[in-house]
Formats: sequence, structure tokens, C-alpha cells
Amino acid sequence: MKEFMIENTPVKMWASVCDVKAWREISNLCSLPFLFHHLALMPDVHGGVGMPIGAVLATKGVVIPNAVGVDIGCGMCAVKSSLRVEDLPQETLRKVIMRNIRKRIPVGMEHHKTTQDEALMPQDFDIEQTTVVKRQYVAATKQIGTLGGGNHFIELQRDEEGFVWIMLHSGSRNLGKQVCDYYDKLARQLNERWFSSVNPEMELSFLPVKSPEFHQYWAEMQYCVAFALANRSLMMQRIMEILQDAYPDITFEPMINIAHNYAAWENHFGENVIVHRKGATRARVGEVGIIPGSQGTCSYIVEGLGEENSFLSCSHGAGRLMSRTEAQNTIDLQAEIAFLDAQNIVHGIRTRSDLDEAPSAYKNIDEVLAQESDLVKILTKLHPIAVIKG
Repeated sequence: MKEFMIENTPVKMWASVCDVKAWREISNLCSLPFLFHHLALMPDVHGGVGMPIGAVLATKGVVIPNAVGVDIGCGMCAVKSSLRVEDLPQETLRKVIMRNIRKRIPVGMEHHKTTQDEALMPQDFDIEQTTVVKRQYVAATKQIGTLGGGNHFIELQRDEEGFVWIMLHSGSRNLGKQVCDYYDKLARQLNERWFSSVNPEMELSFLPVKSPEFHQYWAEMQYCVAFALANRSLMMQRIMEILQDAYPDITFEPMINIAHNYAAWENHFGENVIVHRKGATRARVGEVGIIPGSQGTCSYIVEGLGEENSFLSCSHGAGRLMSRTEAQNTIDLQAEIAFLDAQNIVHGIRTRSDLDEAPSAYKNIDEVLAQESDLVKILTKLHPIAVIKG
């Protein structure tokens, strides 16, 4: 961890590489009058919108929709199976397992053509008291159990003992984006009305705890977190069913789940504050989490060490090394395909447009883990064997 000051605000940083856009956003965050104690930056930090991805911000008395982001509740889940990789031939993997996953789980902008069972949706929420969720609910019933785009993925992996794992990364789909956009716009309007000192160009408009708008956002954010988990759970269930169809005797261990885009009330340094994690994973003492690499590198199951200086957090992945445009314009397509093929990874990189999710577009996951050795310890190392990208 490196410590320094920006705008008289302490910054604690675990990263060794940080892009120019992220530095600008870090400076903006440090100018906020309601920032609490210090700003924490994980080793995967890189530029976002308003707040960098891989940052942890604690505030006194306000929530910032853009410090949670548009994919509210986005996270990872992983399941270990009893299937050994030696019993999963390439032919079965490609033509049965991966083909059926693609048939049952829409990716990118696609969604189900029919509404899914409402029992799969989050329960115990009063939808009638919401604004955005109520309006988007029917559409969300077609989005549950879908992957989305960008860096979302489904991976089959093997651990060091040869067992097959399922890992996936997804969030609240369009529902979370609609909630974030609605309340960010509302916060901008209110901040202007209040003559707020926070420059709107920083994209960090806020909602005070005592305002009705805060409570409205908070309720809808919590629904999105629950929806994102329901979305991942449904996809995981369907992938497990596909494996069971091919291997009837297969068994599965309980699912590991962790979110990395949300805000929560927590107690740190003796005070109750709102912790915003945007592309950061909670890592309390003994808490099991997931830190994925890229589609050509290892991922890790980890256990939190409860480091207070990180607000009990760690990275949510390797983190981008270059922007999507830069990756598409500079990475050698054939070299990237050769790298993945040499490892016998079933992947989807075919054209230059796929290079935004190439392994070379990401930081080195092993270096990232080394930089946060005081935040987490490694439990399990996982190697990719097949990948579906959003």
C-alpha cells in the first residue's frame, strides 16, 4: 500500500498502474466535502464514470449513484463440481456443454423472448413503492438469467486437483442502468437547486441521507442487488442442469457469491458511514470471495483478511490495462488467438472487435494478487478451459 495526499485528503493505494482518466476522477473524489477518513484504491483501479472502477469511497450523510455505477449489484459466483476435467473431452465440451449454454443463456443485448417465472425474481420487495423498478419490472422478467455484454462472462475452469468449476460474472442488466441513470439525473437537478459546491462536471451528484430521494434510491438499489444475484443464480442453475444432462452422477458444492457494485451502511474507524464499492469486493476476515483474471489467465477463490485501511475490501478482478478502443487498435489479433489456442482454451476471439476483452487488455492477475496480499489470501487457483464472453 502507498499513502499520499490529494486535496488534503489521504489516499491509500494498492495499485502500481493507474490511467490518466482514473487519476482525474481520484482528484475529484478527494475534493468532496463529505468524503470520510480516506480514499482507498484497489490494485485493479482504472477509469470509470465519476468514480474509478476499483475504488472504495466512504461518505458521511450522502449516497452518490455514480459511485455505485450503472450495473448495480454486479458480481461473481462460482461452483465447484465433482466432474474431473479428464472426463470432459474437448468434443463434449465444445459441441454439447458450450453449445447448450449458448442456447439457454442469452448474451450481449439479447434477452429471453418470454417472461421467466416470477418466482425467480427477488421476493419481499414492495414494487409498488418504487419508481424505476415498477416501470421496468416486466422487461426485467425477460432479462433474468441473461449474461449481458462487456466484461461479463461464463467460464468453465479447472482447479489444481483437476475438478471442473463454473464461474460467471454478471449484474442487474438494463434494470440497474435505468435506476442509476434516473437517480443520477435527479441528484444533478437537486444539487443545482441547492447550489451544491460539487461541480456537476465531476459526475458525482449526491443524495443526502435525510432526503426522500435518498430512501427511494436506496430501496431501488437494494432491489437491483437482489435482482443481480437472482440473475446469476438462474444462469448458474441452468449451467448445472446442462452438466447434469451430460453427466447424471455429477454433484455440486454450494455456490460462492460476491457483489462488487453497491453502497452499504458500515462501521469504520468508529463511525457509521456509507461505503461505496465500485468494482471492489468486500473482504472481511474469513469472507470467501472471487477475483477473476482474464479469459486467458487464472482466476482465484480468496479469503478476506479484514484490512481496515481498505474498508475491508479487495480488487474485483485484474482490472483493465487499456481502454476498449486502444485494445482493438493495438493488440495483435493472431498473437492473441495463438496464445489462447496454445492453452487449449475454448474462446470467442475471432475478429479485431473481440480484442477489447483479450487477455492483453488486462493487468497481470498474479501481480494484482501480490499487491493485495495484505487484503486476501488465496484459497484456490482456477485455470480457464472454456469461455463465453458477453
